[in-house]
Amino acid sequence: MFRSPMINLHSRDADRLAAFYGSLGFRETFRAPGHVELTLDGFTPGIASVQAAMRHGLSPNLQGRPVEIVLRSDDTDAAYARLTAGGTPSLSAPHDFLDGRLRSAWVADPDGNPIQLVRQRRTRRSRPRTHKRGRPGEPVLPRPRAAMT
Repeated sequence: MFRSPMINLHSRDADRLAAFYGSLGFRETFRAPGHVELTLDGFTPGIASVQAAMRHGLSPNLQGRPVEIVLRSDDTDAAYARLTAGGTPSLSAPHDFLDGRLRSAWVADPDGNPIQLVRQRRTRRSRPRTHKRGRPGEPVLPRPRAAMT
């Protein structure tokens, strides 16, 4: 029934917001008057101007921030440092949470929408089980079944 979900961010300056997301690696995939779509790694946010939304009878409320974009990163601290050094507003400095499994920070795009920068740390996995006759590290294999006749 549905396919290819995406979100739209309403903006007073859609071109400025599209340029910002372009600087994060998003690639423009569609443009119409007052609307731009950008894609990064299969995720496609749309950016619609307030004027374009109003042409459809909508009245975007830009006061609240009910949406947040999450960008996974190999290095949260470096991404945060690069963005804030370039003038991107900080909302929350890099920090660990979920018992150190995640490293996150938040910045704001030019319209004030929060962007979470996150890195998931690898967790220590237990060693694979071995068959009682197997060598250490050898995976447990199912016992062969008798052939059906």
